[in-house]
Amino acid sequence: MVEIFKLFSFLVRALRNVRHARTAIFFVIVTGLLSGAVTTAIIALINSVLTRTESESQVQLWSFVGLCLLLPILRFGSGALLIRLSMRAQLDLRMHLCRKILAVPLRQVEELGDARLLASLTDDLGTIVAALGNLPLLVMHSAVVLGCVVYMGWLAPGLLPIVVAVMVVGIGSYRLPAARAQRYFRRTRELWDELFQHFRAVVRGTKELKLHRGRREAFLATQLEAAATDFARTRGIGDTIYAAASSWGQVLFFVLIGVLLFATTGWVEVSRATLMSYVVTILYMLTPLDVVVNLLPHLGRARIAADRVERLGFSLEGQACEARGETGVDGRAWRRLELCHVTHAYRRDSEEGEFSLGPIDLVFEPGELVFIVGGNGSGKTTLAKLIAGLYTPTTGEIRLDGMPIDDTVRDGYRQLFSVVFTDFYLFDKLLGLEQQEIDSRAFDYLRMLQLDHKVQVEDGTLSTLDLSQGQRKRLALLTAFLEDRPVYLFDEWAADQDPQYKEVFYLKLLPELKARGKTVLVISHDDRYYHLGDRIVKLENGQLISDTPAMPAPAAAGRLLPEVDLATRGAQWDP
Repeated sequence: MVEIFKLFSFLVRALRNVRHARTAIFFVIVTGLLSGAVTTAIIALINSVLTRTESESQVQLWSFVGLCLLLPILRFGSGALLIRLSMRAQLDLRMHLCRKILAVPLRQVEELGDARLLASLTDDLGTIVAALGNLPLLVMHSAVVLGCVVYMGWLAPGLLPIVVAVMVVGIGSYRLPAARAQRYFRRTRELWDELFQHFRAVVRGTKELKLHRGRREAFLATQLEAAATDFARTRGIGDTIYAAASSWGQVLFFVLIGVLLFATTGWVEVSRATLMSYVVTILYMLTPLDVVVNLLPHLGRARIAADRVERLGFSLEGQACEARGETGVDGRAWRRLELCHVTHAYRRDSEEGEFSLGPIDLVFEPGELVFIVGGNGSGKTTLAKLIAGLYTPTTGEIRLDGMPIDDTVRDGYRQLFSVVFTDFYLFDKLLGLEQQEIDSRAFDYLRMLQLDHKVQVEDGTLSTLDLSQGQRKRLALLTAFLEDRPVYLFDEWAADQDPQYKEVFYLKLLPELKARGKTVLVISHDDRYYHLGDRIVKLENGQLISDTPAMPAPAAAGRLLPEVDLATRGAQWDP
């Protein structure tokens, strides 16, 4: 019962923002209790018919008819209310958790891991809402059991202590194994996160697994099958313990009937009719008790899921959440972006230990084209995320025209940037870009990016995302160009492009953005194009090694080709 109260408390707190949720829960409980009371009244009426004279049969008949009509009405009302509440609860809980995820620093989300977040958004919340759907059954059948106990006490107070004693023994003997089963269910939920991660590997790593038989067989045998087997075994043990406890509880009620029939003759004087009423009532109680007992494992798993969601919520809220909405950051007239003694430290994994970037001191101004270079793992992408406001500095601060960028203005500050990271995500709609003539503008860019034969735009929706990686990167530029923000940041954008598109990117697009007064930051290993930049920022092992002006290119390397290439293909850059 403690677990049920904890789950109910969580539901009440979680649904506090759902309109009329608490009122709906109140009516669900009331209708459930009334259903239990009506069911108990029907049992009492049946016993009355079996033990009384025919002179009251007409009254009993109409009472029976009325109660039978009232019972389905109450059950339907409770079920209909709960269906609406469940759907609204599921929507609100998922949206609430999604907003939390988007409101905390990116580093915290990355540390939690997408497997854990997705498992909570899907499996945990589904389990909780399913438990909410079982609430009327639990209330109704619990009310039936309570009503039957009260009815038996009214029939023969002397026999009631025996009934209560057997029920207490039954509940106590059920709770001990049930508590053990709960421990297995908690372990099952932990194993689910691991299994979910392997499911993701099956979907995302299909190509790699198909191409390497040894890797595929090792993955299936040592990771996926091992995790699935451990999950199934642990879940099976928990369910088996609950089943054993349930079977024992049912046997106790037949023991109770035996005690009433054979062992109470000399203890309490009761009529044969009263004894028969007791037996009929106890036999009827078996079904409601069986329903309640079978619901307990589901409610236990729901409580564990609620714990996971609640802990996830606390871990998200434990980080400073960022203010949303208008923040007073004016990106149209900025003059100076500074990183002042900025550091950022984090633990990459258990083997590599902690990685520290900085301290970094850099200044960026409008109209600059800056290359950020360095070896793999030198901290280039971490620096890019710091500059764009996705990571918060461990020490030091970022300033825009002298104004420190903190949590109150960070969301507004990020609106200065259009970024294409190496692990970019493509949306199939041009979300947040509801402008006049958006389709025609998007088509112009698609033609410039030589994707107009692959992708069409209608009402801001892209016709397909099923493209090669290089084409997807070009499509990612579409959103960046349409955003038309003051600062552009490209993380190894040209790494997957053919030489032709690399030249278009470096020799045409970047100079055009610079000519329009945009600040362009480019993470790149293509050193043959470094001469196009104003400066080169070099990192090594998380340290700023140099920040120097770009050197002029040798005569042979300075050859510009885009005019010929673009003209022959009919692609014009005309923002």
